[in-house]
Amino acid sequence: MEQKNEMSNAYIQEYIQRAKEAQAQFEKLSQEEVNKAVRAIAKVVHDNAEYLAEIAVEETGMGNYPDKVAKNKNKARIIWNSLKDKKSRGIIEKDAATGVTKIAKPIGVVAAITPCTNPIVTPMSNAMFALKGGNAIIITPHHKAVKCSSKTVELINAELDKLGMPKNLIQIIDQQSRENTKALISSADVVIATGGMGMVKAAYSSGKPALGVGAGNVQCIIDKNVNISEAVPKIIAGRTFDNGIICSGEQSVICPEETYEDIMEEFQKNGGYIVRESNEKAALRNAIFVEGAMNRHAVGQSVQEIARLADIKLPEGTKIIVVEADGTGDEDLLGKEKMCPVIAAYKYKDFRAGVEIAKKNLEAEGKGHSVSIHSDNTVNIEYAGAELCVSRFVINQVCASSAGGSFFNGLAPTNTLGCGSWGNNSISENLDYKHLINVSRIAYNMPDNHVPTDEELWEL
Repeated sequence: MEQKNEMSNAYIQEYIQRAKEAQAQFEKLSQEEVNKAVRAIAKVVHDNAEYLAEIAVEETGMGNYPDKVAKNKNKARIIWNSLKDKKSRGIIEKDAATGVTKIAKPIGVVAAITPCTNPIVTPMSNAMFALKGGNAIIITPHHKAVKCSSKTVELINAELDKLGMPKNLIQIIDQQSRENTKALISSADVVIATGGMGMVKAAYSSGKPALGVGAGNVQCIIDKNVNISEAVPKIIAGRTFDNGIICSGEQSVICPEETYEDIMEEFQKNGGYIVRESNEKAALRNAIFVEGAMNRHAVGQSVQEIARLADIKLPEGTKIIVVEADGTGDEDLLGKEKMCPVIAAYKYKDFRAGVEIAKKNLEAEGKGHSVSIHSDNTVNIEYAGAELCVSRFVINQVCASSAGGSFFNGLAPTNTLGCGSWGNNSISENLDYKHLINVSRIAYNMPDNHVPTDEELWEL
């Protein structure tokens, strides 16, 4: 074992050395040149969206081609749009009121662990954030996605070469192993960990600053007096996107008691199959979960494949299975995260009771991540915002495609969604370039600042 670790360390140190040499050259470039490199990363994924989607589905066996094409194109567009006008090199802010001038500086070498659920856009976005801050990045891909992630980096690097960028700014590990990942995250200057909780915990114990994500289990609350013909299709779109592998996809729909049947009927109109019988519930539960954990054979599979695993017959045209849960996540596994096109259904008497259902499900899994609310009632929205410990609330949108940032909300576009201390994360917001820069602050003397008297200071 000791010899194996020594070999792994030597192998990784070659990557680190190349990255340091590239980064030392890159940080001397102007903001304009840095922006050209960042744009090139997004443009490569956008322009090769179909090819990259095809090889990702082929290699991982998860998700579906049309949604991966859409994801590749949209994430590239949204993230570049967010980054293109941001200052990230040299002086980025001068505040005359406080007398503070901020200067951005690179962190150095970024290590990024990327998942098989997002093997194209997560390496893309992490590379964009890293380079925007003047850093180099080394990616360690999931073992089920080595080929498609590596091809993505290969295509990106070809474009960076055309721009005359330093070689080895973006590298990807070509020998995937736990030892190599461990050696990488303990050698880099900062670690981004996107994936399962075991991997995230390993990143936090690496001895280096780490930025991780928590488990998803998005609770979707439908308020009273909402147009359900608008809300339900959005919920279905989110739950079924890429066969349900998006961490920000809706997982439970929590409905007003008086309109519950109308909502179920709307699901049926839009391709929903409602599971109410105990035998079908049990079959579905056993198909999705094995010994309390998500069945790997169900992850990212089509609704038809989930029905086959559960031995359930679906009507033609079914898009989603809606199952009436027998309790919240502490009582019924169906209240936990289901990485496939299945959503749990609940009913509530009043909005506060609906929030309590969401809270119990989040306590079982997904605390810190996201909540989706369909409502026009600001009081109710802000009540949920105060009561539920998640990092983002997505209102009247498709959560799967909006929690990670959108043209239509103010969340930072990303593929890595921090979950705060609730999800054992260091950030409670969407990861972007600002988390991959150091900021020096020049504090000028402000002799004319008002100093309060004791009376002013202590009065309430």
